[in-house]
Amino acid sequence: MRLVLYAAVAVAGFLGASLLVFWLAVRPPRLVVALTPKDVGLVVEDVTITTDDGLRLAAWLVPRPGAPAVVLLHGYPADKADMLPIAAGLASRFTVLLLDQRYFGRSEGRLTTLGFKERSDLKRAVDFLAARGLGPVGVFGFSLGGAVALLAAAEDPRIRAVVAYSPFADLAMLGRDLYAWLWLLKYPLVGLTRVWSRIFVGHDITRPAPVDAAARLAIPVLLIASREDEQIPFAHAERLRQALAGNPRAEFLFTAGERHGELPPDFAARVARFFLLCVR
Repeated sequence: MRLVLYAAVAVAGFLGASLLVFWLAVRPPRLVVALTPKDVGLVVEDVTITTDDGLRLAAWLVPRPGAPAVVLLHGYPADKADMLPIAAGLASRFTVLLLDQRYFGRSEGRLTTLGFKERSDLKRAVDFLAARGLGPVGVFGFSLGGAVALLAAAEDPRIRAVVAYSPFADLAMLGRDLYAWLWLLKYPLVGLTRVWSRIFVGHDITRPAPVDAAARLAIPVLLIASREDEQIPFAHAERLRQALAGNPRAEFLFTAGERHGELPPDFAARVARFFLLCVR
């Protein structure tokens, strides 16, 4: 009887730990980036994007009439201000939209769905640009933003090109990477977080995976990753490269030495050249 009790306590404890892991993943402490448009010489228009489920997402628009548009998506758990250095490098040639993804920055939302609903949010941002007569559209995404860009581009033909910097290939795979120290227990832990997502979000938020979306893309894609990235293991870039192998318009920039979010030399200029060639 005592063994049964101990087993029940252990199972209950593991269930509780898995719920905590899920909750911390979808409601992380938000990082506020101490940078303003004025700091990088930009004048922005505050705009709002409304999502399919009625949330209001905060965004900055840097319009350039007649120019193609680029949407910038920040990483987890930052906000749109983190994209200002990239915006400064693009604004002379593109209309630029910097978006606070749901839950982050000044946007509404009780949690992040780590790409699942964010891909539809990106489509609504493209709708916003189209309503303003702005386009065609390219998307630059960092980390979570890169995963969102790949997911949305596979579903929305209005997205003409994607630059994805350090995206994860598969959220379940990333979970197993993060909890590799648990050895075999990492599998039920990640499996249970997928169960919790069905309960609290209504869907398994790990599906579709960015790697599956990438395999369907025929548009220009520039995948950027560092072999020294300490948050998104380089194995994710390798899986995405394999998925993009059948896309003759895919390009790859793999570097050594940069940590997660560090920009390689001449980064903004490289991104601008790519979009100038591909977004027309």
